[in-house]
Amino acid sequence: MHSVRLDNLDYRPSKIVCVGRNYAAHIEELGNEVPESMVVFGKPNSAIGSQLFASLGGESLHYEGEIALLVEGGRVAAAGFGLDLTKRNLQARLKEKGLPWERAKAFDGAALFSDFARIDSTVALALELDVDGRPRQRGDVSLMLYPPEIILKELAKFTTLEDGDIVMTGTPAGVGAVVAGEQFTGRVIQAGKLLAEASWVARA
Repeated sequence: MHSVRLDNLDYRPSKIVCVGRNYAAHIEELGNEVPESMVVFGKPNSAIGSQLFASLGGESLHYEGEIALLVEGGRVAAAGFGLDLTKRNLQARLKEKGLPWERAKAFDGAALFSDFARIDSTVALALELDVDGRPRQRGDVSLMLYPPEIILKELAKFTTLEDGDIVMTGTPAGVGAVVAGEQFTGRVIQAGKLLAEASWVARA
């Protein structure tokens, strides 16, 4: 199984649960409707990758920087930075036909993560994504339609989060296409303290 790092140990999540449309500004930039209930989709363990690509399988990839939460004992134990990668054009075609998104969201390499850092609470968590050293995305839990504690309550209604599972909490405005050669640097901060950071250079 694919793994992420916490306390210099490998954690192998059974699944990645993703929350969509969780920032109002991102909903607006994609022209989507505000959902009546929390939007949830999943990525399998096999989606965890280590290399950022600009395209895969003939489809260009779009990036979405997110606060990622690692679960232990049914609660949030750690936070890290995650890139949710999307085959946006394919997703649009699937949505037009009312079909599931898996081909556009759950492919191999569709989720990249920094190392994770232990936290005692999710208060004041924030993310930053820079591309070639310039700010591209900024967001924090205060801007979420569904903050972490509500996310966990909603998920508990229909699924069990096992130890090591990851919750991706949605992306703020600023998403776009991955361009080969660009350097992506994502970080998660809590109350001004850097918790986790990772960089990837996009390959063609």
